[in-house]
Formats: sequence, C-alpha cells, structure tokens
Amino acid sequence: SMRKYKSSSVEVSRARTTKARVPRLRTRARSGTREEANPSCTMRAVIQRVLSASVEVNGSIVSSIDRGLVCLIGLGKGEENAEEATDYIAKKILNGRYFENEETGKPWDLSVTAKGYEVLLVSQFTLYGKFKGNSLTYHQAMPPTEAKRAYEEFCQLIKSRYEEEKVFDGEFGAMMKVSLVNDGPVTITVDSSVKN
Repeated sequence: SMRKYKSSSVEVSRARTTKARVPRLRTRARSGTREEANPSCTMRAVIQRVLSASVEVNGSIVSSIDRGLVCLIGLGKGEENAEEATDYIAKKILNGRYFENEETGKPWDLSVTAKGYEVLLVSQFTLYGKFKGNSLTYHQAMPPTEAKRAYEEFCQLIKSRYEEEKVFDGEFGAMMKVSLVNDGPVTITVDSSVKN
C-alpha cells in the first residue's frame, strides 16, 4: 500500500506540473495573436485639397465629396509598428492645417475637421512602386490580403476620429477612375517612416 501511495503522489505531482504549464502556452498563443493583429508596416499618403471629387467603378459612382481632402493611401512592408504608422497618417489627414481661415484671412490655418469638410480615402498600392530600369516593381507594397485588412481598419480609424458620415472611400483592389478639382493646387505627401 505504501508503494501505491508513493506512486499516486508522483502521478499527482506530474499532473500538477502539466497543468501549471498550460497557462504559459496559452499566454504565448495570445501574444502571437496580438502581434498578428498589429503587423509591422509603413504607410504613405498623398493628400489633395479639393473643391469636389468622385470615384467611379465599372461605370458607377461609388463615392463623391464636395470641399475637403482626397487622400491616396499606400501600405508598404517595413519594421514600423502598424498602430503607430496609421496613427501618424490619421493625425496628418485630420489635424493638418490645409485651409484658410476666412474670418482672419490667414492661410494654412484650419484643418478639414475644423472646417467640417469631407474626406475621401482611396487605396493606392502604386505609392510603393519603384523603377527597375524603366519597369515598375511593387515589391515594397504590402501583399493584397494584408493590405485590404489594414486599409479597412484605417478607414474605420478615420471615421472614429471624425464624423463618420463625412468620410468616404473607394473600392479596394478595383480599377477606379478618380476625378477631382484640386483647389490651389495643394498636394502634400506624408510618409510614416519620415515623421516630423
């Protein structure tokens, strides 16, 4: 009976040891999931001040705005934290002073949110195009599946920080015809890897 007791104690001890390891494995799994949800990347935007703009897909207008900003959005491969990259670009779009203060006459004084204007976002992987001789390559662009998810999350981020009904976008991955009347002209480029 004594041997059976010792044997049982060893089995119980082993069982406890096995159970103690499980939470640590689960913690690593959760950590990995968080890393996948926030991948590393870089982000570029071409921001244009416009009097009006629209996006057409297959002969139909899918989005249009009056005065505001048209923002071409590119997502690329990189070591930068995705949350930091998208936050930086979002701030430049919504807080950048692109508009004149009509009361004071001061140019470059008010943001799109201060004016209550609209924002049109358009996905644009060609912002990460590079020439190899005379041919264009897009090796630095984020792969389509990842880029689609990241772009959609970015659109939601902009909507959450402004008035959702004033934020529009094109159709990811589609052949789009973008028409606009550039006001100025004013065109600004920003890159999350070159912060200022």
